[in-house]
Amino acid sequence: MLDYIKRKFIKWRTRTVFQEYGHKIEKHTLEKDGRIDFAVWLNPLEKPKTITQSGVDFFRKFIKPGDLAIDIGTHMGDTTVPMALAAGVNGQVLGFDPNPHVFKIFKVNAGLNKDKTNITPLPYAITPEDGEFYFSSSEASFNNGGVAKDAVGHGGYTLSEKVTGIKLEKYLNENNRAKLPVLSLIKVDTEGNDKSVLESITGVLEAHKPTVIAECFFKLTKEDREGLYDLLATRGYVLHQFDDFDAATAVVKIEKSDMMKWKHFDILAIHKDRLSSIKL
Repeated sequence: MLDYIKRKFIKWRTRTVFQEYGHKIEKHTLEKDGRIDFAVWLNPLEKPKTITQSGVDFFRKFIKPGDLAIDIGTHMGDTTVPMALAAGVNGQVLGFDPNPHVFKIFKVNAGLNKDKTNITPLPYAITPEDGEFYFSSSEASFNNGGVAKDAVGHGGYTLSEKVTGIKLEKYLNENNRAKLPVLSLIKVDTEGNDKSVLESITGVLEAHKPTVIAECFFKLTKEDREGLYDLLATRGYVLHQFDDFDAATAVVKIEKSDMMKWKHFDILAIHKDRLSSIKL
């Protein structure tokens, strides 16, 4: 009982009082990919994260060795690292996260496993236009959060310094043009801003047809959810619901009428031109 009360107090304090948290390196041995090191953020609000072979194999359905993939909203990198293992050392994963507190941990992960991965850590939000934005969170430790033009954003705590937002299409054309023909996957997890992010990269979606993984955030209205569906479906994407980044997870095709079926869920959108080459 005392341990339970202590844990509750620590979490309450983490939500209400700012403190920097470090990391620890955990070592994993995967059946196919061997030894993988992974930095875990020691923020008490952080849910357990691990790297598994089935998680890597999930991304191998969509990413081939040598491909370019993009992770928007990397957090500490628990999806970025499996994506990078799928792309291999000759591929590249661009990882974007504007939260400076978790980005420090993500940058550590980008520097590990260099014999097997190629991750470029980028401390930016993806926004409709280049600029400076407020980053807000409901937690003093900034475990999660999002960007906004005004200071009223995702909660009662706002970073003292603004974060940088960039237009992704412009960035890719300036820095990764040679890799764009092998852009195979874009994953978006931005605490309810996924539709706005995808709207800002419609040119990339139309030109290169990468598979898209996005989040249908629990706070989204029916109008927002249907707008997210239309944004992808009108560009030739077939949408699916899935439960976990695991090779064995069930993947279910969904229609627009299904967007209110789950309170919070992940979307897997595959362009119709790629469907026949992907085994779900």
